[in-house]
Amino acid sequence: MRIGMKEIEHLLPEEIERRSFQIISEELKKRRIKLPKEQEMITKRVIHTTADFDYTQTLCYSENAVAIIKRLMVSGADIVTDTNMALAGINKKSLVKHGGEVHCFMAEETTARLAKERKTTRAAVSMEMAAMIEKPVIFAIGNAPTALIQLYEMIQGMTWKPAFVIGVPVGFVNVEAAKELIMKTDVPYIVNRGRKGGSNVAAAICNAVLYELERKE
Repeated sequence: MRIGMKEIEHLLPEEIERRSFQIISEELKKRRIKLPKEQEMITKRVIHTTADFDYTQTLCYSENAVAIIKRLMVSGADIVTDTNMALAGINKKSLVKHGGEVHCFMAEETTARLAKERKTTRAAVSMEMAAMIEKPVIFAIGNAPTALIQLYEMIQGMTWKPAFVIGVPVGFVNVEAAKELIMKTDVPYIVNRGRKGGSNVAAAICNAVLYELERKE
């Protein structure tokens, strides 16, 4: 179908984002969906990243989750991701302002060697490596359910406790069960129920919080 040029909006990059969020707000209003005020900026950015309004129903927040993750980032907590894609997508410059760093141990030689020796996944081993960081750690998991399972086992075994878990891996095998495990712990979380998620969603959640902090500075 031929699209007429008058239907195309000619916008600068910053205008495109502003217009996108305007469309999201209009669409939510049409659907009669009112998001909780403290969660709104995160859920809207996830919708902006995915163009998927299902997240209004499936994105789950533990009690005071947004206030907790804001406080952690402001106090210099580090973020650990399970993919280099999420690592690349998180606004590191903004996090560094508060004294935090972003890490991904998945591609390190030590991770690969230990995973092979133990006959487990690199994601599981990388969670153990993250536990060696001597400061509060926020996990942003968008790909590997085994990372969430490993975190759950570490929490249950009382060997280590993450400060916060963003659990949004995408896929079909163990994904839904792994997310449910995290929601059974007493660790604060933002988790997307079901099969949907991804590294882009994990990064979007982190960035939504960071942008909100910048806006209030």
